Amino acid sequence: MGETEQRPTAGSRLGAQENAGISTLEHGQKPPMTPPGKLVSIKIQMLDDTQETFDIPQRAPGKVLHDAVCNHLNLVEGDYFGLEFPDNKKMMVWLDLLKPVMKQIRRPKHVVVKFVVKFFPPDHAQLQEELTRYLFALQVKQDLAQGRLTCNDTSTALLISHIVQSEIGDFDETIDREHLAKNKYIPHQEALEDKIIEFHRNHMGQTPAESDFQLLEIARRLEMYGIRLHPAKDREGTKINLAVANTGILVFQGHTKINAFNWAKVRKLSFKRKRFLIKLRPDVNSSFQDTLEFLMASRDFCKSFWKICVEHHAFFRLFEEPKPKPKPVLFSRGSSFRFSGRTQKQVLDYVKEGGHKKVQFERKHSKIHSIRSLTAQPSEQHTEVPKESARAYGDDNDAVAVQSCRQGKELKASTEDTGQHKSPSLKKSPKEGRKVDGTVVSTVEEEEEPSKDRMQQNRPQSQQPSTAGSLTGSPHLSELSINSQGGPSVANMTLSPNLSPDAKQSSPLVSPLLNDPSCIRTDDEEEVKRKRFPTEKAYFIAKEAATTERTYLKDLEVITSWFQNAVSKEDCMPETLKNLIFSNFEPLHKFHTGFLKEIEQRLALWEGRSNAHIKGDYQRIGDVMLKNIQNMKQLTIHLRKHNEILMELENGIKNSRKLETFCRDFELQKVCYLPLNTFLLRPLHRLMHYKQIMERLCKHYPPSHTDFRDSRAALAEISEMVAQLHGNMIKMENFQKLHELKKDLMGMDNLVIPGREFIRLGSLSKLSGKGLQQRMFFLFNDILLYTSRGLTASNQFKVHGHLPLYGMTIEESEEEWGVPHCLTLRGQHQSIVVAASTRAEMDKWTEDIQMAIDLAEKSSGPAPELLASSPPDNKDPLSVSDCSSLPAGLISDQRPVSISYVCWYRMQSLSFYDILQSNENQLSGNLLRKFKNSNGWQKLWVVFTNFCMFFYKSHQDNHPLASLPLLGYSLTIPSESENIHKDYVFKLHFKSHVYYFRAESEYTFERWMEVIRSATSSASRTRALSHKEPHAY
Repeated sequence: MGETEQRPTAGSRLGAQENAGISTLEHGQKPPMTPPGKLVSIKIQMLDDTQETFDIPQRAPGKVLHDAVCNHLNLVEGDYFGLEFPDNKKMMVWLDLLKPVMKQIRRPKHVVVKFVVKFFPPDHAQLQEELTRYLFALQVKQDLAQGRLTCNDTSTALLISHIVQSEIGDFDETIDREHLAKNKYIPHQEALEDKIIEFHRNHMGQTPAESDFQLLEIARRLEMYGIRLHPAKDREGTKINLAVANTGILVFQGHTKINAFNWAKVRKLSFKRKRFLIKLRPDVNSSFQDTLEFLMASRDFCKSFWKICVEHHAFFRLFEEPKPKPKPVLFSRGSSFRFSGRTQKQVLDYVKEGGHKKVQFERKHSKIHSIRSLTAQPSEQHTEVPKESARAYGDDNDAVAVQSCRQGKELKASTEDTGQHKSPSLKKSPKEGRKVDGTVVSTVEEEEEPSKDRMQQNRPQSQQPSTAGSLTGSPHLSELSINSQGGPSVANMTLSPNLSPDAKQSSPLVSPLLNDPSCIRTDDEEEVKRKRFPTEKAYFIAKEAATTERTYLKDLEVITSWFQNAVSKEDCMPETLKNLIFSNFEPLHKFHTGFLKEIEQRLALWEGRSNAHIKGDYQRIGDVMLKNIQNMKQLTIHLRKHNEILMELENGIKNSRKLETFCRDFELQKVCYLPLNTFLLRPLHRLMHYKQIMERLCKHYPPSHTDFRDSRAALAEISEMVAQLHGNMIKMENFQKLHELKKDLMGMDNLVIPGREFIRLGSLSKLSGKGLQQRMFFLFNDILLYTSRGLTASNQFKVHGHLPLYGMTIEESEEEWGVPHCLTLRGQHQSIVVAASTRAEMDKWTEDIQMAIDLAEKSSGPAPELLASSPPDNKDPLSVSDCSSLPAGLISDQRPVSISYVCWYRMQSLSFYDILQSNENQLSGNLLRKFKNSNGWQKLWVVFTNFCMFFYKSHQDNHPLASLPLLGYSLTIPSESENIHKDYVFKLHFKSHVYYFRAESEYTFERWMEVIRSATSSASRTRALSHKEPHAY
């Protein structure tokens, strides 16, 4: 049976018949109608050991029951799960979703169907929902108790310690021992009790969602993770066990894996009576025969295992459901069984597209009484600013407790305190608030992508309101996390797939000031304000000069005030380095303080707000700009020192552990919302801003305008300064970027070497024996690195390999591998196959890699052997020393997260040209942000820089309240159907997350659209340089 080969599709080659139902991802099509008729009650045992009863029609197929269970749980990623039950021979079988339930379960009153995990993905980060990971964690707990998941004592104790942390919270030895006495996770648990308690001690501050994440991270490395053994015999009659996994078919002897047949090697699977047959693809290097034969206990056992194999192959290897095969007219040959449901790729795409709504749920076993429990009702009067990384603002009365902010505590309803725990099953929970140190923090359903902007939040985090699923489903990301520390911007925020492949989450914590009623602006107030001020374009250009100068002065104060004061309190920096930095920055700060004052005075006269008795033509700005730009030339000597400052600071950090720790700690302060080195480069960035402002002014003025002559002269002066310093600035940007990437990469101490130039970074999928796996790629002018997100205290990327570019070739290989947007990179010693998320991304990578190959061919460049590879990891991944170092609570030596993590979680890429453009495309000013559930608008001071919007209550604030990384967002104008009946409104949209912002004039509206568009669409460097002068290479 099942041996006929119909057509050369992936499904038929493995014996699956090609007749499939409607894909749940096809728009406009509905699932099959539920058949009418008498209802039958089916008892389902959930993973949390509760039982639920579902009433379905007698003739309903299995899919109706499966969907009913998933809907009851509000489970979006239900395709990973299945229903199993004992058949009439007491053999556990999976419920066929296409066949009627009553034809499979003959006596439903006497049968309990189990809802369990059916498909275990290779990486739990692919699970994008916190609820899904929680159910997987319950499955691991169940497998441990039943002896199905076997491992050594150390690994067992570590797994149980994470389960205990998720159930009772932080370590307390008395409570731990009482809990372990009442709950038996494995047989003979007493022998491991001390080891479990010792491990639990290391998980302080870890939320239940984080515990799930760590539990799965450890479990997935175990050989028996997700394995169900099926007894069989080989040709010689030796007793073995067969199993199927996401990678292929596995052969075990006892609990030891002795062989594996990857899906790529398998040509066909079939069975004949009790014989299970595997037909392999021809391989001259293999000693296996063309067809392998295994004998199983009975035909039913054999067919059951064959079905499971067909389903696993289809789920993990196919892009979509197999299409249905026409029914034969007379008779059919072979089994009619086929896989039904979404493939893993379809599930991932569905969740990424945002076709669902996040819901909260209740954990049956969790008894945590810490601040993670919610006790206060939310304030629904106002929502908050876009939440990618909200920071607590102000003094202690306005801020959420530092500890809770750092640890990103999970928001979860717990009614056990009051004895109101009504149901042990998973349920939706209402919007709630929590009280932390006397401050009520509300949670509101909001539309934002998960992200964090501080490394202290970069541990795996809960995805309930305070955290989010990754692009890959990692709980490292929250949509809006209150940050009591402040810190770098895009370079400091963490995101999920989706920032998870880091995702739509429920809303995050909200800073109290973001909901201040005084921030709401009425339409009448705006209209009066608009009529009172000038409306000409030149005025708004001058106003942009003032608003951006305010931000620039604040950035200078980070060095001249905040950093200098911190340095003076610590004996960690040599006097020569102190003098070099502050003697060059203090004159700049003094000059620009006066410059800003002059611009603001001119604007006040222009608006008629002051000195109204003075007569004169003050409706111009060119004379002020010309005077100050000419005076600025005297500061060129200080600007030329910035290269030396940057290099000496990095050398000091390299040679002094104390200085390195000091700078890292300073970057964790609220005021340091960007990487420290970025502040050191700000004066050079500002020159380009002046040039752009004067270009727009000259373009606006007719030659006859009284301000045209001064404006054109100012443009000539600033253009000369930019030309003199431009080459130096490019080198410094590359130097700074290499040092930033060195901090992101584990074991890459020699990344920064003379001659090495950064070109592009981004997320690609690498094809391996396990299928397509997300990897982070870093392209330089001599080498290409590929990495994965590491599980370390600092969450650095772990280098998997590198390919020297000299002698490399690149070719498209979609047809060869059957993977969209696929490229094959052939090096002299190694070849890899990668796939981009879109055709546009593939084109960008193709052009940049080809350009880098050409550069490597023409130049000797840095020798590949100078690149330090990642140190070999010879430790057992589950050993005590390794696992105990996993981030559990607040890690004191964490550093800010770079933009690499934004690209990882949002599946984006950035070129060096994009980064240079972002330095030019910076903007500051007031915007009105629309509240979600009302017509009110909130006035905020917004700074756009480093591909991110930072939100302040006013321009006088020293640090932002929240930030919104824009990579991956789309920028549009609201349609009529959205009922935004206001002028100058733009819309930011990412999956289901939507924000509306309103500018004060047509000019400012166009400027915000221009700079934001530069961040939401990454350019190919090759195409971009065709329109700009070459600068970096």
